[in-house]
Amino acid sequence: MSRVVRAAAVQISPDLDSAEGTLAKVLAALADAAAQGAQLVVFPETFVPWYPYFSFVLPPVQQGAEHLRLVKEAVVVPGPVTEAVAAAARRHGVVVVLGVNERDHGSLYNTQLVFDADGSLLLKRRKITPTYHERMVWGQGDASGLKVVDSAVGRLGALACWEHYNPLARYALMAQHEEIHAAQFPGSMVGQIFADQMEVTIRHHALEAGCFVVNATGWLTDAQITRITPDAGLQKALRGGCCTAIVSPEGVLLAPPLREGEGLVIADLDLALVAKRKRMMDSVGHYARPELLSLHIDDRPALPVTRWSDTHGHAERLEPTADDGAAVLRLAAG
Repeated sequence: MSRVVRAAAVQISPDLDSAEGTLAKVLAALADAAAQGAQLVVFPETFVPWYPYFSFVLPPVQQGAEHLRLVKEAVVVPGPVTEAVAAAARRHGVVVVLGVNERDHGSLYNTQLVFDADGSLLLKRRKITPTYHERMVWGQGDASGLKVVDSAVGRLGALACWEHYNPLARYALMAQHEEIHAAQFPGSMVGQIFADQMEVTIRHHALEAGCFVVNATGWLTDAQITRITPDAGLQKALRGGCCTAIVSPEGVLLAPPLREGEGLVIADLDLALVAKRKRMMDSVGHYARPELLSLHIDDRPALPVTRWSDTHGHAERLEPTADDGAAVLRLAAG
């Protein structure tokens, strides 16, 4: 309960030319954070190769070229990008949470990767519902990734961006007793109102979950914004929206948030504060009323094809049951 973890949230701009260039920035930031004693390092949403900012300011008819370029540079898991990050995590002895555009054959996904301090990939999860313009770019994830994992820094969960506005998704992680929550946002979007809403959201989750929140947002330079769109009016939509921050289970900002530019927010997380907060209010324990309110999760992977042969059995259809009249399938050993 008295264990202390040093965490770093990274605010950083991507290389809009290549995944290789962005990966180099990831590895440099990891080395920098580790040199300052960080044991956990969190990067922004879909940082490698870059967040699809183009989809927010370009109409669909003009997105084709940029979308295809993103597909070309996207990350295959496992692959060279994950191998490089795993090696760096192992070399520095740090836990890493990295957002990537994952390419799975013909589809892209908003994917969060969690590497343990020994370099092993503990979690690969996909954002369950892309937000607004993002639906033109990414497929939907499923609940198989709504997992809290045991890492070298403690029980760790992660959500991306507006998944924090899905109270049931957050509760799924709370129910698994996360001690540290990694939050990721794109940054450089919408304006100051996005940053203000983000701060409210991450501080509320810290309070409600009784956990630490380490939040990382991306950053675009003026030159990058101009490259994405030369329209001065639309450029306003690609500024602001940054609030890289670390929050305690009591909702306290443990360091001044970073709202512009690149840099690290570093803080020491005293895990004794988790018990201190939950003594007063444990949302999935003594403050819960599961006999009145509960969450049902279907955490099976959503697959396009399911073969009966995969079950090593056969299906037997039964007659409707007397209690609810529903027909059911029983799997019998073959």
